[in-house]
Amino acid sequence: MVGTSEGQNVIRGDVLGNAVQARDIGTIVLEQAGRPSVVPQQLPAASSLFTGREAELERLTAVLEHELGKGSTVVISALAGAGGIGKTWLALHWAHLHQDRFPDGQLFVDLRGFDPSDDPMPPHEAVRGFLDALGVASDSIPAEPSAQVGLYRSLVATRQMLIVLDNARDSDHITSLLPGGSRCTVLVTSRDQMAGLIARHSAQPVTVKELDEQQSHALLARRLGEARLAGEPAAVAELVLSCAGLPLALSIVAGRAILDPHVPLAELAAELRDTATRLQALDEGTPTSSLETVLSWSYRALTPEQATVFALLGAAPGPDISLPAAASLTGTPEPQTRTILRSLERVSLIKQHAPQRYQMHDLVRLYAARHTEPTAEAQGLRRLATFACHTTHAADLLIAPSHTPIKLDELVPGCVPRQLADRDDAWTYLTTERANLMATLQLAAKKGWDSAVWQLAWALTTVQLRQGHLQDYQTAWKAGLAASQHLPDVRLRTRAYRHCGRAAALLGQHDDALHHLQDGISWAQEHGDQLGEAHTHRALAVAWDQRNEYQKALEHSERALRLYEDVGDPASSAHALNEIGWYTAQIGDLDHAHKHCTDALAQCRSRQDRSGEATTLLSLGYIAHHTGDTDHAVNTYQHSLSLYRELGDAASEANALDLLGDAIQAQDKAAAREAWKQALELFQSQYRTKDADRVRLKISTVS
Repeated sequence: MVGTSEGQNVIRGDVLGNAVQARDIGTIVLEQAGRPSVVPQQLPAASSLFTGREAELERLTAVLEHELGKGSTVVISALAGAGGIGKTWLALHWAHLHQDRFPDGQLFVDLRGFDPSDDPMPPHEAVRGFLDALGVASDSIPAEPSAQVGLYRSLVATRQMLIVLDNARDSDHITSLLPGGSRCTVLVTSRDQMAGLIARHSAQPVTVKELDEQQSHALLARRLGEARLAGEPAAVAELVLSCAGLPLALSIVAGRAILDPHVPLAELAAELRDTATRLQALDEGTPTSSLETVLSWSYRALTPEQATVFALLGAAPGPDISLPAAASLTGTPEPQTRTILRSLERVSLIKQHAPQRYQMHDLVRLYAARHTEPTAEAQGLRRLATFACHTTHAADLLIAPSHTPIKLDELVPGCVPRQLADRDDAWTYLTTERANLMATLQLAAKKGWDSAVWQLAWALTTVQLRQGHLQDYQTAWKAGLAASQHLPDVRLRTRAYRHCGRAAALLGQHDDALHHLQDGISWAQEHGDQLGEAHTHRALAVAWDQRNEYQKALEHSERALRLYEDVGDPASSAHALNEIGWYTAQIGDLDHAHKHCTDALAQCRSRQDRSGEATTLLSLGYIAHHTGDTDHAVNTYQHSLSLYRELGDAASEANALDLLGDAIQAQDKAAAREAWKQALELFQSQYRTKDADRVRLKISTVS
């Protein structure tokens, strides 16, 4: 920080204006001391709409008390956030709450850092305004800007004042406005994150985020009254959702509702529901009350390269984007992409909510998407989809090495798939990116990129099933089936039929399951796809198992085994053999069931097929339980559980916990209840309602 000595040395008699040529700053300061004290009160009125922000207010107060306790330097807090997020409202509300702590007055200036109608206010202009507010006579103000800064700092050096520097462009914009003494407090608001101010002047950052649902509701209630909100709760909930916690958007909605008191809130909600017209709806006709205009102030400050990346990010599907994905989206190397993202983050157009993961506010995203160039957008999204297909397929093979590899589309220039280190890295990628990948799949379906749709449906299968995302599993494969009808490889359609049927079966949609699976078998037989037919018979067995039709399930499993043996697929043969054992056990032939499952276990272990081993152990645990060997059943279930947890297969883990509770309840009711409770939590998290209800009943009946 520049100290007061600068102010004492920068002025010499030969650079002062005519009125002050023979005097130095010390003389002017002494003259000011002899005049009646001027206590500036420049704070604008605080907004009556201010709501919430308890954490931010506490943070500002804590910073003040901590720094004043040290007594060594000026206290600086830097409030950063997107346009319309309420930075100025927060600064003014806090300032008015604590006016009594600044007996020597408050200075305020709007620096117009992001005003498209005018250039940012030059610092010397702000200083001149402060000197006027401090009561310095015009003939006593030096002509040289640096001398004015020195005078300003000298005048406030010993005063206990609050200085609010609103809407700063960046750190350099306000450096000369910082006082040099140790008794002043400075609040800076900016869309820029003010990294330089934080690094060089020990400013304390305060990030101003979106309002939560409760705070948004409270803001509307302040303007419209609780009675009006209570009359249309569904519309209010939709308005809050559409405004996405942005105070400016909420205040615009409230203003429109006040101007048209007879218009139902549902009508406003319907207007905001359409993303194509939402920004126009959030416009009250003046620059400061138009969300689109406010956002444009930040957009116009971007370089062409930054503006292009900003627009592409607005078009990207999913709730957030990683650095590697953003690099492929924009077609730029990661280091260059990182630099551009930092620049967008610095002016609060995006935020890095986790390491190398970036989010854009919903309304900012709408604005950004309107600035994409159609060709650039299409190319960027195609690179992103290709990135997703290649990276997700590689991740799938790491978590499920036995999963059949597929032929992927060739990489396009600028698309660089992420390199995954190992199985754990693959799981992290799939878990973190799953929502984005589903959004990319749906975007690809909308664009008619059939190969990308099918590839993503296939590559997401393992993670969707193991984590119990059954609705998304079904959604993905419905799109995959539609896409497969336009792809030349007929086997892809067989697989799509199978997974659509399997999803329906797991969701209890038995008729749909049979329809898809029977179509799949017919298609496979018509086109000589024996392996696909075998897999589909096994899926049909699962569908019949869901209906407790174990004999039919057994018949389809036996057909699958014969086909696997014909085509020479020993891994799948072992899985089919275990399933034959399972259905045989359900029928009651436990001896033959044990023989089938024991053989299947040996085959799985010989190939280090841990998923197959876990599933076969589940079957053997069931057989042991129903032959009266409870201890062996419990041990076998626990072994199976450990493998499922190692694999990250939460869906099968829930099944194993359910069966473990069944086996152990006769010996230890408390342990059984605990196993069922864990199973219930997993079933609920996977939206497996029928399974959850069934286990909940078990818990209630065990005393």
